Amino acid sequence: MSEPKKYTIVIKLGSSSLVDDKTMEPKLSIMSLMVETVVKLRRQGHRVIIVSSGGIAIGLGTLHLNKRPKKLAAVQAIAAVGQGRLIGRWDLLFSQLGQRIAQILLTRTDILNWNQFRNAQNTINELLDMGVVPIVNENDTLSIREIKFGDNDTLSAITAALVGADYLFLLTDVDCLYTDNPRTNPDAKPILLVPDLSEGLPGVNTSSGGSDVGTGGMATKLVAADLATNAGVHTIVMKSDVPANINKVVDDLQRLDLDNDVNKKKYAGMDSSELQDSELTRLGKYEVPLHTTFISNDNKHHLNNREFWILHGLVTQGAIIIDRGAYNALTRKDKAGLLPVGVIDVEDSFHELECVDIKIGARLPNGELDTSVPLEKVGRARCNYTSSEISRIKGVQSSSIEDILGYSEGEYIAERDNLAFPPH
Repeated sequence: MSEPKKYTIVIKLGSSSLVDDKTMEPKLSIMSLMVETVVKLRRQGHRVIIVSSGGIAIGLGTLHLNKRPKKLAAVQAIAAVGQGRLIGRWDLLFSQLGQRIAQILLTRTDILNWNQFRNAQNTINELLDMGVVPIVNENDTLSIREIKFGDNDTLSAITAALVGADYLFLLTDVDCLYTDNPRTNPDAKPILLVPDLSEGLPGVNTSSGGSDVGTGGMATKLVAADLATNAGVHTIVMKSDVPANINKVVDDLQRLDLDNDVNKKKYAGMDSSELQDSELTRLGKYEVPLHTTFISNDNKHHLNNREFWILHGLVTQGAIIIDRGAYNALTRKDKAGLLPVGVIDVEDSFHELECVDIKIGARLPNGELDTSVPLEKVGRARCNYTSSEISRIKGVQSSSIEDILGYSEGEYIAERDNLAFPPH
């Protein structure tokens, strides 16, 4: 019998999993059980990363505050109090089982530069090679709205993509994804397997939010699942109150092997209700707790490291509007760079090599942008030219760039390595 697969696993814990939303006291029992779960996974040969919220929530409890203040500086000060206590608790609990940990605090500015992105990647992988459990959180003492990841669901997806994880576990306060809120709708049905999230989730209501102490709900978990699956990471949504269930799910994943082509073809050939019924029966047979599995895109359709960085690591400063023909050329497998002849217009002001959105628009007969046609955002780019320079050379042949500007930074508005489009 072959040796079970060893995985790189990212586990995301929200504030509501770690802190009571009424008393603001820590849920030490959940944290202790999570430590036991992670150590067991490590001893089985898996590499594990925790993405842990809770710094602000713990800070609120420490300072005996009933609610999160509106003033940014006050929130950051509370985070400074809470983050130290949070990592201290993790360290104390893990040390009881002889497991070393490391704290990694990130803001988006830490990965805005490609070399910084790779450095963060190398640091986390080196810690994993050392047998250390990295504990990642957003650095709320420094981050501001413009550079925040938004929530730790998004941060966990970026972390999973960063290290090339096999699985991302998003822990929440419900068993799995349902067609509606099971607390208010007794007819809500579980969605246990999603072979292709890009095809949408028809009939699923994801509007219900999370608890008072966190910033996430099911909608943010779907965003995170989309990011992760596009980067080749299978994503699991499951309940957080019994951490040992993670071990049962991992054992089941080893048995199931989602990367097996036979399984992929089988799932693709089943309609939605047949698929969910089959999965419900299978989980019951092996006594596996309910959870939702989002299957990742295969290698031919998932983003590479640099594409993921451009799409999700950077902050956009404007947009370039291109025509449909340019988009079709750019999304071929042998895509070249973006030529100025395909550019219709620019939005906002930006410098060279800043990240911008790519949008598709329509041209008027005179070549200008037809503002009556809605724009379609399709990707991102880091441009060789500034917004003012692109405005002057849009729609022309590359051979005319030097004549118009008096100099040339190359024939392309953006090189192929600086272009990224979601899988399609």
